Formats: sequence, C-alpha cells, structure tokens
Amino acid sequence: GLSGGLHGQKVVLITGCSSGIGLRIAVMLAEDEKQRYHVIATMRDLKRKDNLVKAAGDLYSKTLFVAELDVCSDESVKQCINSIKDRHIDILISNAGIGLVGPVESIPMDEMNNVFETNFYGSVRLIKEVMPDMKNRRAGRIIVISSVMGLQGVAFNEVYAASKFALEGFCEGLAAQLLSFNVTLSMLEPGPVHTEFELKMIQGMKEKEWPSVDPDTVNYFRNFYLPGAVDIFEILGQTPDHIAKRTMSVIEASNPHFHNLTNPLYSPILALKYADETGCLSVQAFYCMLFTLRPLMNVGMPVLKYLTFGFMRKWRISPN
Repeated sequence: GLSGGLHGQKVVLITGCSSGIGLRIAVMLAEDEKQRYHVIATMRDLKRKDNLVKAAGDLYSKTLFVAELDVCSDESVKQCINSIKDRHIDILISNAGIGLVGPVESIPMDEMNNVFETNFYGSVRLIKEVMPDMKNRRAGRIIVISSVMGLQGVAFNEVYAASKFALEGFCEGLAAQLLSFNVTLSMLEPGPVHTEFELKMIQGMKEKEWPSVDPDTVNYFRNFYLPGAVDIFEILGQTPDHIAKRTMSVIEASNPHFHNLTNPLYSPILALKYADETGCLSVQAFYCMLFTLRPLMNVGMPVLKYLTFGFMRKWRISPN
C-alpha cells in the first residue's frame, strides 16, 4: 500500500495527474522546500505516468508517489483509498475531468453521460469516500477543480458547463454542511488553460462534419465560435503552472474562499450575471460576443484585455 506521510507531512491525494493541471499541482506540492506534503498523484491509466515521473525527477518516490485511480469506478476509488495508511487523507484535490464541445444535436446521449460520470459523479465519488474520515477527525481540506463554465454557461459547451454547474451546486451545499466539522471545501474556477490537447481539439473540430445539424448552426460553430475560441486561448489562456500556484495558495490559506476564479478577466462577465437577476444582460452579452463582436475580436481582444485589466484595478479599490 501507499504509506502515509512522514511525521508532520500532510497527505495529499490528487486525481487526473497524467498531464495538464493535475501534473503541475502534484509536482509543485512535491517540490515544497519544507517537504510538508506527501503527494499521492493518481491517474486512470498508469501507462500514462511517464510525463509525471519525468517532471518529478528525483522527488519520485520521495515526496511524490503514483497510484491508479479511475474516478468513474466505485471499486477503483475504494481500492486506491484503502491502500493509503489508515485511509488518512488531509487534502483531496479533485481534478480529473473531460471536455466536450460541439452543437448539442450532434452529441450522443452516452457521450453526455460520460462527461457527467467523470466531471460530476467522479468528484462526488471521491468526496463521499474521504469525507467520513475528515468529519471524524474534524480536519481536512477538499479542493475541486471546476471551471469558469461552472458559473457561466458558454455556447457550444452546454454539456460541459452543465456538468460543472452540477458540481458547483453540489459543493455549495456541502461546503456549508462541512464547516461545522472544520472541513473546508473550495472550488477553483480556471478560464482557458494552455494544455496540449485544448488547441488540438479545436483544430480537430474544424474538419469535423455535423450531418444532423442545420447549416446555420454549423456555420456559427465553425466560423464564429471556433475562431473566437482560438483567439481567447491565445490571448487570455493561462498556464497549468498558474493554476497550480493558485491551488497552492488555497491550500495554504487559513480561511480559503469558496470560489477562486483564477482569471480576473472573467470577473466583469460574472458581475453582469449577478447584476441582473433576469439573466437578459448576460445572455445578450454572450450573444454579442459570439455573433456581432466576432469580426471585431481580432482588433478588439488586445483592447479588451487592456480595458479589463484597467477596470479590474479600479474594481479592486472601489466596486462603484
């Protein structure tokens, strides 16, 4: 089994560590100078551990250990946690997730189920398994990697957004319940993140045929949404390291926030949503961003970036 941490070390279990955000969080915690963390980095398929092992270097099997865990399987989750000494986990970081983009009409129901199975039930399974012990000890920290799309739906990402919305709702209820047990639950909401597969996925979408979808929708998806998505990634995308650093700060905070947006550019977009309870403002704003602003995006993005950062600086001082 995976031994627990050395005296005084906190045991951290992280899912989805074969690449991207999970890999960077695992390595960053393992690299802690004071060696405060005993990191158990898990992934569904251990054949994909090479990048992680390489990134961990000589920390591998010192402060970083690799284990198999498939968040879609009750059995796998139980087995992995049973293999940890006393089933003791101080910090759970639920990161495993999958994306899904495209016109809804063309997405088979079983693909939608798969997204919920991983993104929603995957986190629920893990939390259910570690929570009783944390409540019992009256200590523990749970961090769930959600998405800005868990707070704001985005066209052509409806199913992905729905899975993250479900996660946000589940955790919001649970966070209140866990406070009396001294267990904190926090969400991390990244915007676009530069990982190997994101841009590849978008490129692949350009070639794809959508036989069951009306021509207008296909046109909007191909010629409006996809080029816009590429721009947004190029200009607003953050690195997995940036997200890992934010995760570290949530772990180290004495009173961590529930919501942790990693990208300040999204705050004004969410402000629209909360400023108008009818929802018209934010739906119209997204409609404009998708359809009318698209030709302006090329010119407008750097300007938007400049304006929003200016806005954010003022916003920090006075919301009025």
